[in-house]
Amino acid sequence: MNLSRLFSKTPPPGPFRPGAWRSPLRGRWMTSLLASVLLVGIPFVAVTGFLSYAAYNPRLGSNDLTANKGLLGFYLFDWPTEPVWLYAVNQGIHVIGGLVLTPVLLAKLWSVIPKLFTWPPVVSPAQALERLSLLALVGGAIFQFVTGTLNILYWYAFPFSFYPAHLYGAWVFTAGFVVHVAIKLPLMRRARRTRRLIDELRVPLEQTRPEERFEGQDELVPAAPREPTLSRRGLLGLVAGSSAAIFVLTAGQTIGGSVTRPVALLAPRGRVYGDGPNDFQVNKPAASVGVTAEMAGPSYRLELVRGAGGTVARSLSRGQLLELPQHTYRLPIACVEGWSTTQTWTGVRLRDLAALAGVPAGTVMTAESLEGQGTFATTTFSADQVAADKSLLALRVNGVDLSLDHGFPARIIIPAGPGVHNTKWVSRMTFEA
Repeated sequence: MNLSRLFSKTPPPGPFRPGAWRSPLRGRWMTSLLASVLLVGIPFVAVTGFLSYAAYNPRLGSNDLTANKGLLGFYLFDWPTEPVWLYAVNQGIHVIGGLVLTPVLLAKLWSVIPKLFTWPPVVSPAQALERLSLLALVGGAIFQFVTGTLNILYWYAFPFSFYPAHLYGAWVFTAGFVVHVAIKLPLMRRARRTRRLIDELRVPLEQTRPEERFEGQDELVPAAPREPTLSRRGLLGLVAGSSAAIFVLTAGQTIGGSVTRPVALLAPRGRVYGDGPNDFQVNKPAASVGVTAEMAGPSYRLELVRGAGGTVARSLSRGQLLELPQHTYRLPIACVEGWSTTQTWTGVRLRDLAALAGVPAGTVMTAESLEGQGTFATTTFSADQVAADKSLLALRVNGVDLSLDHGFPARIIIPAGPGVHNTKWVSRMTFEA
């Protein structure tokens, strides 16, 4: 079926007209090379993103922030508590991988931009399917990478909630990616065999020539190319160098250490933090959510409740919490934005508090914060998380009391969990009976 007759034979002006795109570096080989990198990298970013969603235990309580998700929010398992660094590594790969792939993605979009303006836009049902997958792929990629980067930078310039939008966008992008790969993989393999990367890296600017037209016709190779101002070696070096620079300037927020952290210049939580016991990252200071020193002062009580809507089984002051058996573990806090920090926490095991409430250790628990109305002021933890040896209601960090910004008088620390679930200023813990 020929659908081209639905459109005018004369293309619109501007980027649709023949000869608008004249770079001699564009061609099937260059596009296929960049696509090969994305074909390896994007699945890692996608899988770690979906695992990050699973780490929130979205089936429990109000943990899921993706309303009306339907089948897009399917959930297969409770997030584990071991190894303790699991979420930090997962989210580090997701965030750093996405940032490092950004120059490759931009180069890939540059390499195929003539295809986005071909005229007529549709000539057959098969081409319509290909262009639809391209729309989902390009639109989804731009949306995911842009909103993800803005979230990392804490710049919420978009008029919607990041969490559901990023989940929905991930599925649109993934669907477009899978369809596009299925359609283009044979062509990509053939195009890669037309040249050898090692040979192209030896070609200087003055010997750079346009690619041959692939199979006689190739809209990526211009009919009247300009003189090159950059070699393919230079273009690939620019992309690789940009990715390497981004890695160096951001990875320190996840990797840590005295060498990498000081150079994390692009990471908002990645630089040097002094030597004080409480001197590490704070995403949400007490003042920003209305928690005051008076609220966390001598009148503070932690209520242990048995059963939803049940009666208070115990009410404990901070002094009474300190009299309970204390346990100390070195555990990370790892945030969705990609940064992590490992500190030494001391407090009461959650399973011991469950026992005080008169319920088994392997019981779902909901923690409420003095924060009141914040997005994560109420968080629900799985039975496995409550029963884990290293799950704490932390009272001290690095040998001193928590600061108010770090959750004084008491905060949750869950091994391998998202940092945002480490609820601060805990005032009530409700255990399912």
